[in-house]
Amino acid sequence: MNVTSVEKKEKSTVELTIQIDAEEFEAAVQKAYLKNRGSIAVPGFRKGKAPRKIIEGMYGSAVFYEDAINAVYPGAYEQAVKEQGLDDVGYPKMEVVEVGKNGLTFKALVSVRPEVKLGAYKGLTAPREVAEVTDADVDQEMKPYIDRATRLVSVEREAQEGDTVVIDFEGFDNGTPFEGGKGEDYDLKLGSGTFVPGFEEQLTGLKAGDEKDLDITFPEDYHAELAGKAVVFHVKVKAVREAQVPELDDEFAKDVSEFGTLADFRQSLAQNLSERRAQQAQTDFENAILEQLVQNMECEVPDGMIEVRLDRLVEDYARRLQSQGISIDDYMQMMGGNLNMLRSSARPSALRQLQVELAFDAIAQAEGLEITQEEFDAEIKQLAEQYNMPEEQVRSFLPEEDLKHDLLMQKASKLVMDTAQVGPAPEQAEN
Repeated sequence: MNVTSVEKKEKSTVELTIQIDAEEFEAAVQKAYLKNRGSIAVPGFRKGKAPRKIIEGMYGSAVFYEDAINAVYPGAYEQAVKEQGLDDVGYPKMEVVEVGKNGLTFKALVSVRPEVKLGAYKGLTAPREVAEVTDADVDQEMKPYIDRATRLVSVEREAQEGDTVVIDFEGFDNGTPFEGGKGEDYDLKLGSGTFVPGFEEQLTGLKAGDEKDLDITFPEDYHAELAGKAVVFHVKVKAVREAQVPELDDEFAKDVSEFGTLADFRQSLAQNLSERRAQQAQTDFENAILEQLVQNMECEVPDGMIEVRLDRLVEDYARRLQSQGISIDDYMQMMGGNLNMLRSSARPSALRQLQVELAFDAIAQAEGLEITQEEFDAEIKQLAEQYNMPEEQVRSFLPEEDLKHDLLMQKASKLVMDTAQVGPAPEQAEN
């Protein structure tokens, strides 16, 4: 193996031209022949017994080249990267320049760890506003509890908006029933917009036992063949039910919560909402600080590095789905998508993760941050207690280098956040 040229390219990539001499490549071709000869049928020879020259005469001298290239390329690439002292962080792109009896020459575009030029990372400012919790907010928080406690009661009166009617219905197109147009004992809340326009409105004023033909025209953008058609629905109302909302008093609070009074229940809802808003405000604040951190630095993240991170994100997502008994392929089919679409949608997140990590790495280096053995051991102990496992077992699961790097990222993040201040967001420079 010989590296004949090294050329820096754009976006943190380096192009290596690598040469495999004739002797090494010939050995790889011979191995490819020995591996594949048993699956190649040659008239006059038993399978696996045909000489290499005979097979090459039938199928061309390059018949074994692809397998030979695949065999020598990984080792040659790895050796070349090590020899040149490159910090390879992504998948390389390989291009064959020349292949034949004289050997193999190929180019490899290597994604290398990008240089980071830090901008300001201390004393960054961002707004952090926590919205006050009002009585109206608490009313909204109570709504799910009220809805669950609400009962539908049959009434002997005409149906009105907000009521739920129990109906049998069947649709006819020029007197002929159409597919999907029939239902029995269907609960329909008037005003919900569940059915096509005009359907629910024509049920207002009907009582239990009433029957009516509804003239309906389907919208032009309706998804089925009925789009734009005028049809008739024959409907029978079997019951009219009104929602009986519970009295909002202490008894209601006891029924739906652990509190003995409505006032205590409302106070708890207000407190929980206030805490959620405060947490969200803090999360938004920290995200705004990280956004500034990334905007302030100069760094070109290579595509190969992003692809590696995307693989990790997709693998993590697939594991979470599998834990719920769903394969990622089945999930993509249900959602009408594919893995390429998933990767495309996750790409901005992958890029941002890498930008933040690279910034933290640079900050750790600039500040001389380190993880002591005491800090590492304390983290192992905390994880062992958290997962109720022996410390040695935790150490066997978590590579020391990876865990120390995670702790270093946390320390760099803490430095940035500890010096960040609440204030107006900095003005964006005009392009």
